[in-house]
Amino acid sequence: MTQMSAGEFAKRAAIVVMIAALPPLLWYLRDFLLVLVGAVLVAMLLQLVSEPFTRWLGLPHGLALTVSGLLILCITGGTVYLFGTQLVSEIQDVVNRAEAATSSIRESLEHSELGRLVLAHAGTGSISVTSLAGNLASQSMQVLEQIVFTVAAGVYLAVQPNLYRKGLAALFNPGSRRDAEETLDDIGRALRLWLLGQGIQMFLIGALSAGAVWLIGLPSPIALGAIAGVCEFVPYLGPLIASVPAILVAMNSGLYTAIWTIVAYLIIHQIEGNVIVPIIQRQLIFLPPAVLILSIVVVSMIFGDIGIIFAAPMTVIAFVVVKKLYLREVLGQPTSLPGEPAP
Repeated sequence: MTQMSAGEFAKRAAIVVMIAALPPLLWYLRDFLLVLVGAVLVAMLLQLVSEPFTRWLGLPHGLALTVSGLLILCITGGTVYLFGTQLVSEIQDVVNRAEAATSSIRESLEHSELGRLVLAHAGTGSISVTSLAGNLASQSMQVLEQIVFTVAAGVYLAVQPNLYRKGLAALFNPGSRRDAEETLDDIGRALRLWLLGQGIQMFLIGALSAGAVWLIGLPSPIALGAIAGVCEFVPYLGPLIASVPAILVAMNSGLYTAIWTIVAYLIIHQIEGNVIVPIIQRQLIFLPPAVLILSIVVVSMIFGDIGIIFAAPMTVIAFVVVKKLYLREVLGQPTSLPGEPAP
């Protein structure tokens, strides 16, 4: 075996130190990092939509981004125009029915000793879906400001990606800049693949959920399908959260309807876990389930509950960094990154 050179040793030591310094750095910059990850996702979405215009129509990068941005706005505006009024009324209906169901459950519990014990441990305050919605609305201005900053930063990142890529790589010493640029390219490719797969998954689960509750006969199927599709952005916890309003709405129609709703969501979850997700991950990007679950726990501890929304893309970034900089560069193990053929 050849002896490791001083330069190679210093390079590997610097990578190890950088990885070790990530946890405290994440803690101090947690609010900024949430906006940064959101901006990167916005930039990835704009570039993903603009790729067909660049590749097939030969449009310049700036014009393709403009067309993709206008297309996203038109699709969003058209969806709001066509389904907005109905969707808002259906969501309000879901909220009202869910609150009625929680009140009914509470009244039922109050008629038994065990139920009163459960309520005593749960707290004496009444359970109100409306109050929860009001608490969320009270923070809407702060959320709106963060969304504006995130979208604006994402647009600038999408317009001049090479400028920010080279600027970030310039923070490293000259010998490591090429590795930094390659790592940023690998992260961008992985996020683009994940975003594409996530969009497909959200659409399929939303459509399946809306169709299932419509067949069961629940009211507001569009709203329940939209909730299921949006919640799918949060891995593992999202489907569980999406099933709660559907089950509460079903309880107003009787026990058998609630049972059928639970069965329907369990079937959809099985289809997702055994058919949809394996196909998408095999074609696009694979994240080990245990790694993703543990990352949700870690992200929630560092960034709070709002950080769970970005747990998956953060896992993608960390997954690529560890495989690229540690497994491949430090340990010298042959490993494939998302979008690369297996070694």
